[in-house]
Amino acid sequence: MQIRKLEWKDFHDLVDAYLSYHDEVATNPTLGLMLYASMPTIASETAWFSKFYRGVLEGDAVAYVAEVDGKAVGMCSVERRGPADEQRHRGNFGIAIRKEHRDRGIGTALISKVLEECKGRFEVIELTVFSNNDRAKHLYSKFGFKKTGHNPRAVKRGSTYYDEDYMALAIG
Repeated sequence: MQIRKLEWKDFHDLVDAYLSYHDEVATNPTLGLMLYASMPTIASETAWFSKFYRGVLEGDAVAYVAEVDGKAVGMCSVERRGPADEQRHRGNFGIAIRKEHRDRGIGTALISKVLEECKGRFEVIELTVFSNNDRAKHLYSKFGFKKTGHNPRAVKRGSTYYDEDYMALAIG
């Protein structure tokens, strides 16, 4: 496994991973990833990736991937919260790893590298996590994230609601 900066060549691997999360939610609705209600198109994914990658190049995002056997199998990122000067010190955290590569230390390695790279760029890193995802909350806590709030019924999948917790880490 290698942890490295996001590259343009990662587009297809990351889209493939994202599509796999849709399949996973069908069998595990508690999967704590936010997904569109329907499968995105390649055109919409291209537009998203282009905008996101531009943010990386311009310093408004930090993104690293985990590569296994030449393929990106997970990504961790922090993206500037908004364009307003008064919020530029804050970043939104996200992480996703393909199911078959979880529980191998990839998440820990990705988070460690991304948070290291965020120093001097962001002062506060924020995230949301499903309230019932104790494993993720424990991992985030190991890095110093603290619970800052709770949003009941934040996500509705089918007829089931899931609460979210807000967590934040001051790094600067």
